[in-house]
Amino acid sequence: MNVPLLDLGPQIQSLRSEIIEAVTRVIDSTRYILGPEVQSFEERVAAYCQVGFGIGVSSGTDALVMTLMAMEIGPGDKVITTPYSFFATMGAVLRVGASPVFVDIEEESFNMDPEALEETLYLQKQKGNRIRAILPVHLFGQCADMERILKIAEKFDLPIVEDAAQAIGACCPVMDDQGNTSWKKAGSMGLTGCFSFFPSKNLGGIGDGGLVTTSDAKFVDVLRSCRNHGASPKYFHPRVGGNFRLDPVQAVILDLKLRHLDSWHHKRRKNSMIYRELFADKGLAEKTVRLPIEQFTDRPGADGRTHHIYNQFVIRVPDRDELQSYLLDHGVGCEVYYPRCLHQQECVSQYNNLVFPVSEKAARESLALPIYPDLTFEQLDFVTQTIADFYSSK
Repeated sequence: MNVPLLDLGPQIQSLRSEIIEAVTRVIDSTRYILGPEVQSFEERVAAYCQVGFGIGVSSGTDALVMTLMAMEIGPGDKVITTPYSFFATMGAVLRVGASPVFVDIEEESFNMDPEALEETLYLQKQKGNRIRAILPVHLFGQCADMERILKIAEKFDLPIVEDAAQAIGACCPVMDDQGNTSWKKAGSMGLTGCFSFFPSKNLGGIGDGGLVTTSDAKFVDVLRSCRNHGASPKYFHPRVGGNFRLDPVQAVILDLKLRHLDSWHHKRRKNSMIYRELFADKGLAEKTVRLPIEQFTDRPGADGRTHHIYNQFVIRVPDRDELQSYLLDHGVGCEVYYPRCLHQQECVSQYNNLVFPVSEKAARESLALPIYPDLTFEQLDFVTQTIADFYSSK
């Protein structure tokens, strides 16, 4: 049996006629840049994310870059983020001329460690460094501990930009000053949320695409201006922006898929539960393979919440590279997210001497298994049995 890491074929096949009809509608309209189809999608996805506004952009990377440009973050400024993420998180900061300041991640969640964040902010303040924003990443489909991060950001009077590229629809609990807990969706808690619609995402297009969310009625005008070369109005440029527009072809396909997104989330979550049962049945879950956690299950109102959307199902094993080779040799698709931390990348040699032990350990141990909605029980069983066979052969 072969089990790919991701197979989009069944999803596309089920929507094929609707997609062709929608794309044909765009072609026939001759409105190929922004227009009503993009606006309609922006409104729907903003409502889904529980925010005031959505601004469709050309990619998740451009969502980050555009936000930082709109915030006028640039040379001499610093942005706090984690070293364990896709390169775009750091790359966006570097592209606007700012510098990243890294804080380590939590061992279990892979997300920003709030305690490390607060310690770093105190240290940066003592040094007199100009911190302009906090950029937490909701990695693999689960929100960072935003309740604590929001309080820290308020204490230091800093805006938050959520890197929610992998987490559309995920939610987490936030307690207010009166002790009441409400569940917030990724992208609704910071000044902005930045999403990717890369084809492998839970909500993916047929090419690149992204979105910025915000509930700030003034800032949204700046974001829209930055999306279109800084124009406001047309041909008048109070700022420098870029060509960050979402194509209407992508918008209509994403709009179609958005209607199915929660059911796809549900199937991914169901697959994660089946994995847990199978790993336990095969004696792997406790002593050999560390499974991903769902961080907020014990919080008030957690029942029925989508607090992990499983963009990836990431296990941790000490002999990761051997296991990966074995799985690939036996027909199981798997991927390492991410084999090298951001501070270790060649293009930022000035950071190579830094040490973030939790992130570096995650980079050595993490392995993503197939989790897409159309997996069968037989495929999930084959994946776990192949892992069991690897350990029984050692």
